Amino acid sequence: MQAFLKHGLVTTKWLGDRISSSGSISPLLRILDASWYLPHLNRNPLQEFQQQHIPGALFFDLEGCCDHSSPYEHMLPSAKQFAEYAGSLAVDKQTHVVVYDGSDVGCFSAPRVWWMFRVFGHHNVSVLDGGFRNWLKEGYPVTADVISPAPTNFEATRNERWIKTFEEVERNLKTKEFMVVDARAEGRFKGIQPEPRQGVEPGHIPGSLNMPFYSFLTEAGTMKSEEELRSMFQEKNVNLSKPLVVTCGSGVTACQVALAAYLCGKEDTMVFDGAWCEWFLRAKPEQVVSEGKGKSL
Repeated sequence: MQAFLKHGLVTTKWLGDRISSSGSISPLLRILDASWYLPHLNRNPLQEFQQQHIPGALFFDLEGCCDHSSPYEHMLPSAKQFAEYAGSLAVDKQTHVVVYDGSDVGCFSAPRVWWMFRVFGHHNVSVLDGGFRNWLKEGYPVTADVISPAPTNFEATRNERWIKTFEEVERNLKTKEFMVVDARAEGRFKGIQPEPRQGVEPGHIPGSLNMPFYSFLTEAGTMKSEEELRSMFQEKNVNLSKPLVVTCGSGVTACQVALAAYLCGKEDTMVFDGAWCEWFLRAKPEQVVSEGKGKSL
């Protein structure tokens, strides 16, 4: 199991082999459906989970496990909040957590939950390569039955070094202490395609680079090979030996870049948690680079 943990991914076969014919799994394994979708897709992840999911899976609610006092979407919760939530899902320090989502592209929100567990000190966590899309395509079993494991005691410590604030990213415009990679689609990054959230215009942080989250995936929806990922970072002149901060629209798909970097051996990628939503709303007009409308006072 350790080889898979170090790699950050598990295959559908690996997971399928660990689910019994009756649908039961080891108490040391916890499968989490971490599906979350942009509003315009009109998909209800919890409802879809209730209709069908991987046997033994529980639903991880990104909207529920977050800082509800923040004006921005699904910001990281406190260590206490995360510990209580993870414990309610029967995760403890011995548990190997496997996360997946039901995205049509194969992987969308699962890396966010993978990163959340790691930022709160739990490194026994992997992403199901190819997600639920490939699980279904390859004919593995699904169920509507929901298990009810007993809650556990989960201990969490929040690693603030892996979380970047607006102020730190703004200061970096002058200090250039770290590189910023944006995982949004190219049109949104350039400012020529609309953002999916009302009141937020497209564009990007000055000096940031664009590597759309889906570019790290094959047409089959699985992660590209380490060699391909390294080549992608090299083509963008992203030096993985130096500090790297990732961002996107609201902090979700940024974690796909973090996962890709992790698969190349970089374990300390940082996330700008407020992402473009916070940046656009708080930045000065000249701090919004756009080929479109941009920002005005």
